[in-house]
Amino acid sequence: MELSVLLEIAIKASIEAGKEILSIYNSGNVEVEIKQDSSPLTKADTASHQIILRHLKMTGVPVLSEEGKDLPYKKRKHWKKLWIVDPLDGTKEFIKRNGEFTVNIALVDEQKPILGVIYVPVLQELYFAAPGIGSFKIRYTQDVFCWEKVKETAVKLPYARLPEKFTVVASKSHFSLETRKYIEQLKREKGEIEIISKGSSIKLCLVAEGKAHCYPRFGPTMEWDTAAGQAICSFAGKAVVDWETQVEMIYNRERLLNNWFIVK
Repeated sequence: MELSVLLEIAIKASIEAGKEILSIYNSGNVEVEIKQDSSPLTKADTASHQIILRHLKMTGVPVLSEEGKDLPYKKRKHWKKLWIVDPLDGTKEFIKRNGEFTVNIALVDEQKPILGVIYVPVLQELYFAAPGIGSFKIRYTQDVFCWEKVKETAVKLPYARLPEKFTVVASKSHFSLETRKYIEQLKREKGEIEIISKGSSIKLCLVAEGKAHCYPRFGPTMEWDTAAGQAICSFAGKAVVDWETQVEMIYNRERLLNNWFIVK
């Protein structure tokens, strides 16, 4: 399939999943369970996962999803292309009911994210990116998906002029001591710092939009937390740099836990 077709499928999947997530969110019946790794799982995570798999199945490309992550490396290490999906990124934010959660879908080729889709259900904001077209944002409120409407009205990223005051995005639920130390160092270098606290992959999107200078993440994340956001940042002229290797992060690794990174 051509990339434009794959992108359209991923966008459709994210919007349909987002609508189901929002329906559960508004019902108040989230049915929280605790997974073996002590992270929360809700009815919305599972429903979104199933919807996305149904859409992506038609592409013939294998899927690595947070809710189906128990795939042995010996099986997936030979995958040249794969989808990396987080059906509900920001489950803690979902449970807190602050609206800062997303649907993340990325297509990875030779360990590099080449296509990314992030949908924010509460705000009905859609971010997407692919080679040859760049990165875009649109507020998508239509009940029926229309690809032509998306292409006509989406705004190319970055669309915002960087703030005069050096602006850092930080995690709302995972603000580590190391992050605090890094921001203190930035204050010594840059002067007064503006800090924006957000949940989920929205943080990467803010850098891609041009609303923040950087997003340091000195704490645990997984591949599905960052793959879609990295594609959106990359095609907006930004980079997601592995703190240890000092090069852009790669994916479908044996160890799915990311190193620390910085988006800039």
